[in-house]
This record gives sequence, structure tokens and C-alpha cells, in this order.
Amino acid sequence: MAKTALITGASSGLGAEYADQLAARGVDLVLVARDKAALSTHASALADRHGVEVEVLAVDLLVPRKRDKVIQRLTDPERPIDMLVNNAGFGLPLEFERNDIEDEVRHLDLHVEVPMRLAHAALGPMLQRRSGRIVNVASVAGFIPRATYGACKRWLIDFSRWGNAKYSDRGVTFTAVCPGYTHTNFHERMGLEPGREGVPSWMWLDARDVVAESLRDVARGKGVSIPSLRYKAIVALTRVIPAGILAAAGERGR
Repeated sequence: MAKTALITGASSGLGAEYADQLAARGVDLVLVARDKAALSTHASALADRHGVEVEVLAVDLLVPRKRDKVIQRLTDPERPIDMLVNNAGFGLPLEFERNDIEDEVRHLDLHVEVPMRLAHAALGPMLQRRSGRIVNVASVAGFIPRATYGACKRWLIDFSRWGNAKYSDRGVTFTAVCPGYTHTNFHERMGLEPGREGVPSWMWLDARDVVAESLRDVARGKGVSIPSLRYKAIVALTRVIPAGILAAAGERGR
């Protein structure tokens, strides 16, 4: 397991859960998010509970000069990062034609450009050490035609598959984590609750289980991690179901 992990979107949701579980394993942390107060509170709690060192970088990753602070931290030779967790993200309504195009561009940047830049920054030092883990939090939506969110997540999946095949024999693994609907505030911010808008309760996962299973897959060097048997089965079905039916199914939820 890594000695130090940098996690984006670490103030809540899956990012906070990754921080909790990695800290419990004795991993020092660098937490990245926009909300400095939430980050600081979480960092103090983790340091007190687990005795690990926790740094805080309160930055907006869509602002280049602020994002550069994260890149500088990833490339600091005196304080190596062993694991990068690209988790920051947000959702948009599925009606692409109604969405503000600037919102769509920011959505694309945060889900594609930002993790690509951070992975590129982390990769060089990791290859020099012949050791490292790059974790890209994608989604089961990446296997389903689902507006621009699904398209962004598909990019992360393919990028991670390629990166794992390319660099794993040099000691650096890439893993795309593909959860389905998960109990976090990601969906709550969009007004979606379990059991509403056509998403049955059995499709919802617990964040602790998602992170625990994904970390096991990361440790095994898997290129793609799909937590839970139910979503593994759903992804298997996407290979044979026509795209039109999948797109209609993808209209459920938000």
C-alpha cells in the first residue's frame, strides 16, 4: 500500500471515504478540494483518529494557476506521492440541449483534462521510482450512452485501461473505478434520492463497500474495478443490449 496518497474531491463523498480508509491503513494524505473549512475539519479528524500526516490544498482545479499547486505537489521529489486518486467531479442534467455550454465545458475539463494533467504529473516520478498507483474514479455510466457524463467517464475508463497495459510492467498501475448509484452527496446535490426517479433501492451501493472493493482491485493491479456483483452483471449485459435500449435506460435518475 502507498505511503502517501493525494486525493481530489476529498472533502465529501467517495473522496472523503477514500481518505478515511487509506488513513486507517496508515497512509499519509494530501487532500484537495475547494472547501477549505470542510477539508481542514476532515484532516484534523483523520490525523487525530489514525495518527497520520494530512496536508490540505484548498484549490479550484479548474483554475490553472491554482491547479499548478497540485501539480507542484505531485512532482515534489522530496515528498513523493505514491497514489493519486482522481475523484473530483460534478454532474449535470441529462438534457444537453438545455444545459449552458460553459457548464458543459467545465464538466468536460474537470472529468477529463484535470485527471489527465494530474496523472501526467504523477506518472513521471512514479516511473522513476518504479512504483505508484493512479486511480481514476469513473462510473458504470461510462459503459452506457448517458449524455456527456457517460462520455467523460468512458474516456477515463479507456485511458486507465491503456495506462495500465502500458505502464504496469514498469511498476505503475492505473485503475478506473466504476461504481453505480452510491449513497453520497453527489446525487443529493442534484436532487436525486434512493427510490426516486426510476432508480430502485437495490441499485444503490454503500460508499464504504465501493471504496473497500476498489482498493482491493487497485492492490491487485486491475485496470478496471466495478464494485459489487450486481453492477458487474449490468456491465456484462451492456455488451449485448442495443445502444438505443441502453440510452433509454440511461435516462433514469440524473
